[in-house]
Amino acid sequence: MHRRRVPFVATLLALSLFLAACSDDPAEPTDTTASAAAEDAGSITVYSGRDEEFVGSLFDDFTEGTGVEVDVRYGDSAELAAQILEEGDGSPADVFFAQDAGSLGAVAEAGLFAPLPDEVLDRVDERFRSDDGLWVGTSGRGRVLVYNTEVLSEDDLPGSILDLTDPSWKGRIGLPPTNSSFQAHVAAMIETQGADATRDWLEGIMANEPVFYEDNGATTRAVGAGEIDAGLVNHYYRFEVEAEDGALPIANHYFAAGDPGAFVNTAGVGVLASAQDPDGAQAFVDFLTGEPGQTWVSEDSWEYPVVAGYEPSVDLLSLSEFQGPDIDLSTLGERLPEALDLLAQVGMI
Repeated sequence: MHRRRVPFVATLLALSLFLAACSDDPAEPTDTTASAAAEDAGSITVYSGRDEEFVGSLFDDFTEGTGVEVDVRYGDSAELAAQILEEGDGSPADVFFAQDAGSLGAVAEAGLFAPLPDEVLDRVDERFRSDDGLWVGTSGRGRVLVYNTEVLSEDDLPGSILDLTDPSWKGRIGLPPTNSSFQAHVAAMIETQGADATRDWLEGIMANEPVFYEDNGATTRAVGAGEIDAGLVNHYYRFEVEAEDGALPIANHYFAAGDPGAFVNTAGVGVLASAQDPDGAQAFVDFLTGEPGQTWVSEDSWEYPVVAGYEPSVDLLSLSEFQGPDIDLSTLGERLPEALDLLAQVGMI
């Protein structure tokens, strides 16, 4: 039997009846002049799959720079996408700011996004935007194997994610199965490896009794604490956890180029076709993909900027080398329900 450290949380995007999203009240203007400017500029509601502690300052900067007030509803990206699908044209959301392309693609597949202007789309690497111009990436995040350096060396680690099904890894690995980034990775594996091969891999992982955690941060901390030897997470959690907790005996392992484990997803944003303030919503997208947002990515996060001329804040494998199988991120929305179904079938969610 595998060990489960967190309770079951259903995130079946297409079928989910559980729609969870936290809310956060917008900050009050600091003076009457700012209040009047904000009123003139309008206000938007953003459904954010990115955590408040990580992006809250970004929303504050947007309001300060544009006068547009922001009411943010925080939650898991997959659950927020499910909520938007349930709400349809009646959604109060103006903008969906998601941590993965799969969640964005699900909303796009439902025809709920408005097209974005070419001037915004063209500034972002085509690898990180919708083919139909319905959403655009804001930062890149690669999937890695974070490992405990007191237990393992780089030479001990597999070149392929597929090798984690080897019995030698039994009881030694962890992952967050209810996290949308992991779910999107499974969707990408279905797209590139096929459903049968992906099922075989998932069943092989389950046979190795993985430890399940709530999210990437908890998985990374478990590696640092020696609870597990290695975990499947996004690359930047190593840096985020160490910034909060101090130095830990952890490092990132990148899978070989072309391997299904070398998957680079994108956080991104789309404007709802039913937006009450489309101008304010478009201004938010322009902010994230323009100089303010990309400077924030390159200086205040540990992710990959998606616009030319900006570099990551830490030493990372270059995006030219961080390449898995060729995949169009726009397809992930279509594949996500199948991925979630497979995860449920093998008992991961």
